[in-house]
Amino acid sequence: MRHELDVFTIRHALERSAQRHGERIAMALIGNEESSVTFAELKKQVDAMATYLIEAGIESQDKVALLGESQPSWGVAYLAVVSAGAVAVPILPDFSAKEISSILAHSGAKAIVVSSKLFEKSVPFSSDASNLVMRMDDLFEIPKPIFPSLVSNREFQSAPGRDMLRTKSDAKRIAQRTSGEDDLVSIIYTSGTTGSSKGVMLTNRNLTSNASACVRQFFKITTGMRFLSILPLSHSYEFTIGFLLPLITGCEIHYLGKTPAASILLPAMKRIRPHVMLSVPLLIEKIYRSSVVPQIAGNPRLSELYKKPLFRRFINSVIGKKLKRTFGGHLKFFGVGGAALDKDVENFLKEAKFPYAIGYGLTETAPLLAGSGPKQTKPTTVGYAVKGIQLRIDDPDPETKVGEIVAKGPNVMQGYYENPSLTAEVFTADGWFKTGDLGIIERNRLSIKGRKKTMILGPSGENIYPELIETLINNRPYVQESLVLSDEGGLAAMIKLDLELMAENLKISVQDAKESAATYLVHLKEEVNKELSSFSRIRDVSLQDEPFQRTPTMKIKRYLYQIRNRGRQEKEVPADKPKEPEGN
Repeated sequence: MRHELDVFTIRHALERSAQRHGERIAMALIGNEESSVTFAELKKQVDAMATYLIEAGIESQDKVALLGESQPSWGVAYLAVVSAGAVAVPILPDFSAKEISSILAHSGAKAIVVSSKLFEKSVPFSSDASNLVMRMDDLFEIPKPIFPSLVSNREFQSAPGRDMLRTKSDAKRIAQRTSGEDDLVSIIYTSGTTGSSKGVMLTNRNLTSNASACVRQFFKITTGMRFLSILPLSHSYEFTIGFLLPLITGCEIHYLGKTPAASILLPAMKRIRPHVMLSVPLLIEKIYRSSVVPQIAGNPRLSELYKKPLFRRFINSVIGKKLKRTFGGHLKFFGVGGAALDKDVENFLKEAKFPYAIGYGLTETAPLLAGSGPKQTKPTTVGYAVKGIQLRIDDPDPETKVGEIVAKGPNVMQGYYENPSLTAEVFTADGWFKTGDLGIIERNRLSIKGRKKTMILGPSGENIYPELIETLINNRPYVQESLVLSDEGGLAAMIKLDLELMAENLKISVQDAKESAATYLVHLKEEVNKELSSFSRIRDVSLQDEPFQRTPTMKIKRYLYQIRNRGRQEKEVPADKPKEPEGN
């Protein structure tokens, strides 16, 4: 059965799967058997809610916000909004109440589907009686006389409402509302709103073409495979590859419904035995540094053998088998995206024969531009362009061939919502989208070198990529994360150490470890500098006591950190300073 789409709309993908895979499970919430829905039931629920929205006064191209944790009802709500001809505005749960308020205002949303856990973040919008407010937990609309008085999550959770799923569906009205391939269906805000709003406008074709192209290029998806979803559905990576792709192919999606802490994730993997998972690098890097590295470093004999390539590969393969059992024993595709994967971690995964895959893209490209499946990965490179997408390197350095990655294809956004000047800035004169990322293409494989805005000019005009230096630092024992920035006259590194692990391994107290940190950092600097060219060596190092502040997509907020003199952190930038772009 051919899974690739022939009509590139989300509504068509739903209808086709309901017809082809009607009795198969589409989505379920782990630990809640009543949450399980088949593809036929999914379409029935979507049609009922879409009809309700139309009858409630939602017009074509009206904006409807979605704010909630990943769960089956999130998917039902999104598909219903699109089926009613409206535009979905997915909001990342980690955004602050202020950011959410700004997004709702800028998008002009007329309605919101919000979970009880996050209701308080939407109170200013929800207290306005002119808006439509729906509870994501059970897909009830809260009547207008009631919701202006609700101020707490508990009050919202227990409030009476109208069950939208009991609405008699009107197929004719839904058909009349069906949007076309190039009609707007989503506005995704990548970084909240500070100085300027960045609402990425994505069409039916942008999203479905990207999902459809991934059916077999990097890994052959077959009907009935089990997906374990641990990322927010409001993130385009999870939405396109973790939601639309299984929707198109007739696969099961199982949601955690909670933050993916180890105590929740490990039992879930054992229970679901997933074939496919998507993650940001942070998860697998934490597993590597907290489980794999100490296991080797804590055994002197093993540590010595590990230095020899032949034994290292054997040891990694043994650990890899154990790791795959931890993930349920059936894992065939572990997609990593959202940021660069640490080099040492990737080398381990490769030798461990762990089925990891690499993806690169941005929200603006719906999101995937390039990638490698488990059998195509090559450490330090991303891989091949997605089918139907063209990539090129603009303004390459004459010596290194590194330049800005630009892209063209059916997945590239329409532009930024109500921001034509910003839209114009990110497209070349001949219509290619400028990613803002620096890279190189060799033998058709793309490699990422860093972001254009974070590149630092060396003393004689050399290009320095701080992300590459951070990778070297992060591979040192006890380093959790680091940030390399330009300092007066050189480079400075802020480094967060795992002092508890250091204390445990060195058999000292945490306080002693903290007192020894300065000496350790000086030694670390010397070791890292041996691997760097003279113009990119680190001059100053400083201990970062608190974890770095991160975006909802887990990237460090570089714009908040600047270093003065010997590692003193400058005050945060003003709130109206534009945030750095957040890719996927």
